[in-house]
Amino acid sequence: MNKFISTSLMFLLSILATYAQPKNNTESIIQKDVIITGKVLDKETKDPLEYATISFFNKRKNRIVAGGITDINGAFSIPVPKGTYDISIEYISFITQTILNKKITSNINLGVFSLEIDLESLDEVEIIAERTTVEIKLDKKIYNVGKDLTVSGGSVSDVLDNVPSVSVDGEGNVALRGNDNVRILINGKPSGLVGLSSTDALRQLPAESIQKVEVITSPSARYEAEGTAGILNIILRRSKLQGLNGSVTANVGHPDAAGLSGNINYRTGDINFFSTTTYRYNERIGHWYNNVKYNDINTPDLDEKRNWTDIQKGINTNTGLEWYINDSASLTTSVVYSNNNNDDRSVNNLIQLDKNTGTTTRSLRLNPEIGDNETIQYAANFMKNFKDSDHKLTFDFQYENTNNDKNSIINLNGIETEMVANFEDQTQILLQSDYVLPIGEKSQFEIGYRGDFSNNSTDFRVDTLNVNTNEFEANKNLTNIFNFKQYLTAAYVQFGSKIDKFSYLLGLRLENTKTTIDQPTSGDFKRKNLTGLFPTVNLNYEISDDESVTIGYNRRLRRPRGFMLNPFPSRSSITNVFQGNPDLDPTYTDRFELGYLNKFNKFTLSSALYYAYSTNVMTFVSRRTGETVIIEGEEFPVIERGPVNLATDNRYGFEFNLNYSPSRKWRINTDFNIFKFERDGSFNGVNLEANNLTWSARLTNKLTLPYKVDWQTNINYRGPSEDAQNNRKGRLTTNLAFSKDLFKEKASVAFNIRDLFNSNIFKNHITAETFTADQEIQFRGGRTYNLSFTYRFNQQKKQERNGGFDGNGGVEM
Repeated sequence: MNKFISTSLMFLLSILATYAQPKNNTESIIQKDVIITGKVLDKETKDPLEYATISFFNKRKNRIVAGGITDINGAFSIPVPKGTYDISIEYISFITQTILNKKITSNINLGVFSLEIDLESLDEVEIIAERTTVEIKLDKKIYNVGKDLTVSGGSVSDVLDNVPSVSVDGEGNVALRGNDNVRILINGKPSGLVGLSSTDALRQLPAESIQKVEVITSPSARYEAEGTAGILNIILRRSKLQGLNGSVTANVGHPDAAGLSGNINYRTGDINFFSTTTYRYNERIGHWYNNVKYNDINTPDLDEKRNWTDIQKGINTNTGLEWYINDSASLTTSVVYSNNNNDDRSVNNLIQLDKNTGTTTRSLRLNPEIGDNETIQYAANFMKNFKDSDHKLTFDFQYENTNNDKNSIINLNGIETEMVANFEDQTQILLQSDYVLPIGEKSQFEIGYRGDFSNNSTDFRVDTLNVNTNEFEANKNLTNIFNFKQYLTAAYVQFGSKIDKFSYLLGLRLENTKTTIDQPTSGDFKRKNLTGLFPTVNLNYEISDDESVTIGYNRRLRRPRGFMLNPFPSRSSITNVFQGNPDLDPTYTDRFELGYLNKFNKFTLSSALYYAYSTNVMTFVSRRTGETVIIEGEEFPVIERGPVNLATDNRYGFEFNLNYSPSRKWRINTDFNIFKFERDGSFNGVNLEANNLTWSARLTNKLTLPYKVDWQTNINYRGPSEDAQNNRKGRLTTNLAFSKDLFKEKASVAFNIRDLFNSNIFKNHITAETFTADQEIQFRGGRTYNLSFTYRFNQQKKQERNGGFDGNGGVEM
């Protein structure tokens, strides 16, 4: 590992050294910078325009090679290499001025530019400047985090819970359109930040580091086939403004929370440096309640309550360098580092009711758990652009290592009875290359390769107290080592074209997955080798400029993750345990979607009908294991919950999203999703068929009050759902936020309240063959408050555009 870090640093330093050296004397003279000055004013008021943008476009290089912004006096002074440029002077809501073919050979003052307000496009420009919370595209929805006041100071988990079509349950699990098999990417690629424990990672990654979230429900063949529900692509912040710019955000909250984050960007000439770093401290108070009633009259009923305070603190940083090597090639390198510590203080109260005598017995179980999660990721991207537009070749390399260690000492009624240690280590190497070739003016061919090689090792140790010797001894029935390898190799090809108003994108992806499960302590060893073809079809017909219809088909799969295969039982409860299943097989899904998009007046309507058929479905089943434990002299059965493969699923659904902007100060977004779920299958002779209709709705309202105070309200409702064993109740959540800009929009202060009515409680009734159970989980601990302050330097809020790194590699139709 240390050798790899040293090699990477030497590689980065050699790049910088090479760039710093002049290629030859002639080139050094040609590239010597001269200083261009000038001033930009409002033509009507004669006031200086601060933060106006001046860009120098080189036609030969086909890109902007220099630029900058004006200061508080409207003046600019920009170093520019000698050459001939198209110079643009622009400011939001003003008409852009352009100087064509300006030859620059020495220092020059361009004089004063007086910009006029663009009255005709003022409304349109204002919308771009304010950027609605949700942008509707033909093949995806883009959720812009920067405009959501209700998640300021929160985590990515809070962000996703506000995204249309996405839900986060009481345990932090993410679902898309009610399906929990959603693939989560960071900048278009898998990441250790959502690797070993995605729910923990999403709660630790700060909302301030996120620029936007893309909801991709009909992925093309370029994307990996994983994720039967679709893909959530999280784009990290990265500015592309010229010069030095950035922002700093500080926040405090209740329950105890505090954080400090900063992003900085420095772009000059052919080099762009970017960095986002955040430190967070957060306390989450929650509870888990489980009441079990056994059908056996001789078995006492159990009433188990677990309360916890989870203290999370840590640092996250994403730092990188972008280098334009020459006119057509660029290299981007980055390092992501995350170090987070968890202190989970869990208290279990177990009450048993003897149904024969009516007496109760109580026991107290303390399970404090200390966790340390560290991830480091190195990434490099090389891009080569050819002469033709959109003709390009890209190479990606990514290496990451994640360590997730947890230790706890379990105390039962004042006596330390168990010591539990869990050490997880994962390494992952990603290799990817994509080649895009335009054919004519309206067609495009694409081919690519991807290799994803992952190694995961879990060392789980349980020491129990020997009451005879009063010493802790290793429990050989629970202690184990679990090694899991997954090597994925894929290749794809796709072709797209447009004929009049009709366009199509056809693709085929081949994926081979090799998995190995090795348990040295038990001697178990399993290996699987699976190969599959995954076709994709995306069709689009433009009825008009503002109205279109899309049809999509794709085949997807769901691979079992490491924790689902890991047979180690959990130890947070001795009567209710979670245990993985090493015999799980993938789930395959065929997905169909019919979409409709229409923009009329001040409305934007996006809707879709969708259907999915899945085979070999993985689902979680609760059952009695046949084992028992002794609590206060009474014998209780152990209930195990874990994944199994069932038969088939059918999902039918309809969703629509409606954006309405009555004025520039008022925006309303609604999202509605209704789907029917049918399951046909059985497990161990027990019928687990299900037929359920459920729905969810969301309303987001943002209004600018007097004194330019922004008020935002989010109301989310998740409808009840039911399957063969579970009957989940509906949930209503309300978030409220206020924001005010200060110091001529250089700063902002925001106050938000999440779960205003303390109603975000997950409730479930379980019906099994030999018992029933009622569960209640409040993961976020109810109502929370947060106050944040943001200060921006050399950038203005209304100038923040969607010009950052996309990273998704997707094809927009």
